Amino acid sequence: MKLVRRLFPHPLLTLLLTLTWLLLVNSWSLNSLVFGLMLGVLIPFVTQPYWPNRPLLRRPLKIAEYILVVLLDIVQANIIVARIVLFKPNADRRPNWITIPLDLKTPEAITALAGTITMTPGTLSADVSDEGHALLVHCLDAPNPDAVRDEIKQRYERRLMEIFE
Repeated sequence: MKLVRRLFPHPLLTLLLTLTWLLLVNSWSLNSLVFGLMLGVLIPFVTQPYWPNRPLLRRPLKIAEYILVVLLDIVQANIIVARIVLFKPNADRRPNWITIPLDLKTPEAITALAGTITMTPGTLSADVSDEGHALLVHCLDAPNPDAVRDEIKQRYERRLMEIFE
């Protein structure tokens, strides 16, 4: 087991890098698979000293659910933002800065939340507090900031807590 951990210090990252390589080259040949696997083994092995406290995923199968929720939200947010930009006059828009108190503790989970918010059209993660207790988010149109805060905590932070903590 120890030998396997030394060869594959981050097995999920190895798998992800291999799959990413196959998608990038858009070729499903044996050569592409072998080279992708080599990259998937080499990159985590070389970067292992920079990951002293590797994040532990408590429930890795929840990642698929999280990705589906985020993808669905991105599609919905694109439609909402298009409607706002095309049909809502500037005077009727209510942009807002929202502070989201965080229950997440690990830097990886906070980074995933901030990245998710930024990927979703109409919202942008602007800052995280020094202690990591709050995230500052800008919303294109948020007449009810409390509802936006509650939705982010319910849809994203809760799921990330199940995955990381």
